[in-house]
Amino acid sequence: MDENRTAAALAGNPNVGKSTIFNGLTGLHQHTGNWSGKTVSTARGTFEEGGKEYLLVDLPGTYSLSARSPEEEVARDFLSSGIPRIIIAVCDATCLERGLHLLKQIIGLDRVREQGTPVILCVNLWDEAQKKGIEIDFSLLEDVLQIPVVPVCARRTEDLNVLKQTVARTDGRRCSYDCLDFSPKELAGEAVTYTRSGFRKREEFLDRLTTGRVTGTLIMVALLFGAFWLSMAGANYPSRLLWDLLFSPEEQLAAGLSALGAPSRVTDCLVYGVYRVLAWVISVMLPPMAIFFPLFTLLEDLGYLPRAAFNMDRAFQRCRACGKQCLTMAMGLGCNAAGVVGCRIIDSPRERLVAILTNSFVPCNGRLPTLFTMISLFFLLSGAADSSLASAAMLTAVIILGVAMTLAASWILSHTLLRGVPSAFTLELPPYRRPQIGRILVRSVLDRTLFVLGRAAAVAAPAGLIIWLLANLSYAGPEGGWLVFSGAGPETPSLLSLFTEALDPLGRFMGLDGVILGAFILGFPANEIVLPIILMAYLQTGTLVEMEHTAGLAALLASQGWTAVTPVCLMIFCLFHWPCSTTCLTIRKETGSLKWTAAAVLLPTVTGVLLCASVNGLAVLLHYLNP
Repeated sequence: MDENRTAAALAGNPNVGKSTIFNGLTGLHQHTGNWSGKTVSTARGTFEEGGKEYLLVDLPGTYSLSARSPEEEVARDFLSSGIPRIIIAVCDATCLERGLHLLKQIIGLDRVREQGTPVILCVNLWDEAQKKGIEIDFSLLEDVLQIPVVPVCARRTEDLNVLKQTVARTDGRRCSYDCLDFSPKELAGEAVTYTRSGFRKREEFLDRLTTGRVTGTLIMVALLFGAFWLSMAGANYPSRLLWDLLFSPEEQLAAGLSALGAPSRVTDCLVYGVYRVLAWVISVMLPPMAIFFPLFTLLEDLGYLPRAAFNMDRAFQRCRACGKQCLTMAMGLGCNAAGVVGCRIIDSPRERLVAILTNSFVPCNGRLPTLFTMISLFFLLSGAADSSLASAAMLTAVIILGVAMTLAASWILSHTLLRGVPSAFTLELPPYRRPQIGRILVRSVLDRTLFVLGRAAAVAAPAGLIIWLLANLSYAGPEGGWLVFSGAGPETPSLLSLFTEALDPLGRFMGLDGVILGAFILGFPANEIVLPIILMAYLQTGTLVEMEHTAGLAALLASQGWTAVTPVCLMIFCLFHWPCSTTCLTIRKETGSLKWTAAAVLLPTVTGVLLCASVNGLAVLLHYLNP
């Protein structure tokens, strides 16, 4: 270790704001949220104070140093290693006793006592405690503990500067804890006074509502419905604006390439292939995602998500899975790749793998436009008073089906490939907090929306090239040079037509057709392009197209032989099919195994094929019985 750099450890219970303090001290952007388990590995950064540089290590949250999970082992082992020369123990001002229990264990570590490692008690969320009428006698805490005690609001720069100065003052000191022995419960009782009564009763009342067997379920469904309704109703206008903005320069781009001497085929490929697919993905994907992710972050910041996990825990326990899987499912609604990464918060490797393999049973943001279009075209009464409300209600029912299948698949995996007994876990219900609207908007846009959009765009561009080539190349045989550019038609079918014709028997068996099945395969890079590929194949245009009116789209689909069963099977397969390429790459990275990546692809796909075939078979049987 460089003599000019001192290692400092940031330790504490889950959900006490360690990551926020870490970000404020180091200037980095460790993701934060109002629920336990956000930090699932150590994060490192540096800050300077008093002419010295400090290496700050943000350890995973732990309730005890008697480690029961890999993350808690990381925290215990690092604190016991002798590497940190300063330990900052962070506790929640609204629940001081719990933090004092961990502080006593830290001070009791053999290496800490032998080296006399200075420990600083950082009492975070002091502003929240004051709002709730909680007063803390910090002088009493310092007298009893004989260590520096710093009250902090992690969002205030001046408080963090005081913490930095305290770190610099204690650096190099040797502390003696040999005679230190205190009762966390008694010390908290003496140091904490309540000047306002009733706030705990209000929180207990809210918890009874949000975690009750009946009310908790109703609130979860209502919040899910509200998030979808706001995402759908609010995305229409900005999506149209983006569409006009991105597609308006197409002709100018084509003219510019032609002026530069680019061949017409190259111009068509780049502009009407690559660029058009990219513009389609952005205009369809960005608006609802830019609405949904802030809503999700808002629920996270309020502290609701752990309560949703608490509600779902009983169901997942019966499936021998973990209640925290509910949190990863919720993340999957925005992006399955993000949901897979979020599975790191699950301690048990077996349960983490169950959550990864079943995450794509809940549709991501890329599948929602297709589901919404099918609902709007075929399942809503014409002239409905508010189609967005009805659409959101039906989409909520579809999501609930996905959750039910997630539970079923988890049960099957836990009794077959991934047998095991569900592990116990401690899930804290964090205090309700006033959300930080500005931070929610900034972090949800930068950390989630633009990140996911960038990954989708990266795979959509090459997908546009492949789709354009398939739609514009025809098979001419050995005499004609094998592949030629030509207008698609009955005499010279495009490769896309040949591809969809080969898939038609399987598609018909599933209640679909070859075009729909081929669109899902070609939509592997990004689910947003499935519906436009279907339209392109039906119209034989060679480029992606948009139908301006739903009536025209419905008439086109009916002319292609769609029956009442087709949209039902399409929605089922949209809900249950292989994950997109980004999610598959993420699964491969998280599991480190091609075998489990293949299992994550096959599990939802087999489910979707069987369900579609069953629905189609039932429809054929009913038609036979009632011709």
